[in-house]
Amino acid sequence: MKIGFIGLGNMAQAMIGGILKNKLAGPEEILGSAKTAETEQKIREKFGICTTGNNERTAHESDVLFLAVKPQFFPEVIEQIKGLNYAGKTIVSIAPGKTLDWLAEQFGNDLAFVRAMPNTPALVGEGCTAACFSDRVDEASKETVMEILGSFGKAFEVPERLMDVVPGVSGCAPAWVFMMLEAMADGAVAEGMPRKQAYEFAAQAVLGSAKLMLETGKHPGELKDMVCSPAGSTIQAVRVLEEKNFRGAMMDAVIACIEKSRAL
Repeated sequence: MKIGFIGLGNMAQAMIGGILKNKLAGPEEILGSAKTAETEQKIREKFGICTTGNNERTAHESDVLFLAVKPQFFPEVIEQIKGLNYAGKTIVSIAPGKTLDWLAEQFGNDLAFVRAMPNTPALVGEGCTAACFSDRVDEASKETVMEILGSFGKAFEVPERLMDVVPGVSGCAPAWVFMMLEAMADGAVAEGMPRKQAYEFAAQAVLGSAKLMLETGKHPGELKDMVCSPAGSTIQAVRVLEEKNFRGAMMDAVIACIEKSRAL
């Protein structure tokens, strides 16, 4: 099986790294093309894959083809490759806002399309990816795609109506998690902790909290209550966050992200 990538940016590199680490394919079975020869050379040296210098060749030689370019470049790239024979091939888009119907319209054919939405923690093997499938994707191909998407974190199939919700709670969410981490560390620095140590404490607290919720299956409110002792320091901090509309601001940010994703 040949796995191809048009676009070799951070997300494509995360995918390639996961595929190679989990031995789903060898470097000789992965090929890719990028906008510049310099990018292709860097990726070729980093992973040992085949770079083609040509989007049409990448698409032609791939059994599973990932379209990993920015959404604004999709029409240009699709125009280059839409005339090929895609019998037996699966095309995976990671662009937000580009529906299965939109892909079929752009390609001029109802092909085996997949929409996927990974996030940047994929770069360290802890990604969270949602995927939905067109009716043309058979079960064997679906299993293959889900295995690839799961090679750099967790992968979940969702109905297409939820694909634009995913960026708000997963795809874009690392940005505000990082903002929260920075703010937590700033508070500790203000009280005398060295910045490097403050970042480590904050990051480990978030990592451990997420793992605790996932592994225990407990409701986040229940876990929050476990930390809030009567008349303790935690409940006072929770009171301040509620006064500052922490949860309302987070909900508004998620909804704004979803609305923008739908408009792309």
